[in-house]
Amino acid sequence: MTGRIFDIKRFSLHDGPGVRVAIHLKGCALSCLWCHNPEGISAGPLLMIRPELCIGCGMCIRSCPNNAISEREGKIVTDRQRCTACGVCAEQCPANAREICGVDMDAAELVKAVLADEPFFHSDDPAKMGGVTLSGGEPLAQPEFCIELLDILGKKGIHRVIDTSGQASEEVICRAAEYCELFLYDIKHMDSAKHREYTGAGNELVLSNLKELSRRGSRIRIRVPFIPGLNTDDENINAIAGLAASLDGIDGVNILPYHKAAAEKHKRWGIPYRLPGMREPTEEELRHAQELFSKRGIVALIGG
Repeated sequence: MTGRIFDIKRFSLHDGPGVRVAIHLKGCALSCLWCHNPEGISAGPLLMIRPELCIGCGMCIRSCPNNAISEREGKIVTDRQRCTACGVCAEQCPANAREICGVDMDAAELVKAVLADEPFFHSDDPAKMGGVTLSGGEPLAQPEFCIELLDILGKKGIHRVIDTSGQASEEVICRAAEYCELFLYDIKHMDSAKHREYTGAGNELVLSNLKELSRRGSRIRIRVPFIPGLNTDDENINAIAGLAASLDGIDGVNILPYHKAAAEKHKRWGIPYRLPGMREPTEEELRHAQELFSKRGIVALIGG
C-alpha cells in the first residue's frame, strides 16, 4: 500500500546511543491554532518557498505550467490560488529555494530505507531503545498504510511508536495498538469547549480513546503542548495531571513549549498563521507546570 509522507528524520536519543527514525505522514484530524507542522495538515502536496535562497534567475517563472509565478518590483511572487504544487518549479530551481512537501511511498520501500539505521535501534535498556516513530500531521489519518507499515516493522523486531492527537475512531486506534509498543498521546485541553475553540473539535473522542487504550494495557506517554494563555493555567494542568494519575500504563508526561518557529513555517508554506504575537513560555512557567505534575506523582519532562 502507498502512503503520503512529508518528512523523514533521523535523530539520536538524548540518554543513550540509540537512534530513532521519525516518519511524518500527511493528513490531520485537528486544526490547532499553534500548529508547529502546518505542512502536515493537508493530505495533498504543498509548495514551500524559501525567499532568502532565491537568486532571481527566473527559471521558476519560465517553467511554471500554470503561470502562477511572476516578477513584481524585482521580487519573485507566487500566486497560491493558481499553484497546484505540481513540483515543476522546484525541480528547475538551481538554488533549492522551492520544495514540494508530500511524496507517495510504498510501505515496503519505506521500510527498506528505515532498515539502513537498524544496527542503531536495539538496546538492552528499554529506556534507550531506538526504532521508528510514526508522526504527522496525524498518522492515523492514513490508518491502513500506518498499520501495514507497523506490521512489517514489527515482524522485523523494530520498536514502534505512534505519535497521535487521539482524534481517530476507537476502532482505528485500538487496532493500531496491536501494532505498536508505545503511544505518544497529546492532551491539549481538558475543557471540551476550549479544546474546540483551539483545535476545531471537542475533546470527548480524545479522552475516551485514551481511557480505552489504558484499559487495554497500552503503554502511553502523554504530551502537553504548552501554549501561554491558552492551556497553561493551573486548573488545566492539574486536570491533566489528575487524569494521568488515574490511568494505568502512563509512562510519564512531556511538556512541549510553544516556540516561535511555528509562525515562520506557516509563512514558508503560504498558510495563514492564527496566533500572531504569541510569546514563548518562560522557564518559570514551565517549571511550575512540572511541579504541578510532580505533586500528583507524575514524572514530567520539559521538551521531548
